[in-house]
Amino acid sequence: MVAGVIAAVSLSGTAGASGGSGARAGSGAKPTIVLEHGAFADTSSWNGVIKRLQKSGYPVVAAANPLRGPASDAGYLRSVVDRIDGPVVMVGHSYGGTVISDAAVGHEDKVKALVYIAAFLPDTGETSLGLSNKFPGSTLGDAIEAVPYRLPGGSSGNDVYIKPDKFRQQFAADVSQSQASLMAATQRPIAAAALEEKATKAAWKTIPSWSLIATQDLNIPPASQRFMSERADAHTVEVKASHAVPVSRPDVVSRIIQQAANTTGR
Repeated sequence: MVAGVIAAVSLSGTAGASGGSGARAGSGAKPTIVLEHGAFADTSSWNGVIKRLQKSGYPVVAAANPLRGPASDAGYLRSVVDRIDGPVVMVGHSYGGTVISDAAVGHEDKVKALVYIAAFLPDTGETSLGLSNKFPGSTLGDAIEAVPYRLPGGSSGNDVYIKPDKFRQQFAADVSQSQASLMAATQRPIAAAALEEKATKAAWKTIPSWSLIATQDLNIPPASQRFMSERADAHTVEVKASHAVPVSRPDVVSRIIQQAANTTGR
């Protein structure tokens, strides 16, 4: 298999030609872009990307990721996609890549492209934790804390957060201090078990894929991102950015999403 094409990305410029305020889902004009955030973030992390995509006429849905486990999170995301009329491009950031890789399987007639943003592209049997540790470079282990929780039935588990005083350095070094503080305060924890749950599906094997590699990522090492992207034969770009690249570089992120959407011809 030929490795994914690595294209140079300009660090300046806009997200693309301007358009209307957004096409209605199912209109046939453009596919709906479904955005799945990852751990330690929420749907607001896509705000800059959404603004640019809507300006270019794309209908957009930013799905809330439960962050409980790949299988259950993918099931929830499928329910979101099922209510959308017309073609879809699914985009996952970080652990959101693990989720879209599962959720898109069996929906090849509807999901026309997958876009991974500083994300996991797991194969069957792999875990997010294992892939982040496959190559050196992740410092996440020193920046997180586990907080126990208990469910109504009596079972318990641990939620994982990034410590507020380490959040900017670890997750969003190229974001302003004030914005990083807000992101730290509003971060969504991920269940520790979710990072160790094995993937059972890999939609990138049957759906065309694109990947953006953040070269200053301290959560998922760039070497891991390259390994996964090349294995998936993804169309790949690299940008000098932190793990929070949807926030710090929404122009580049929206551009690769539009490239994927345009290439599908839908």
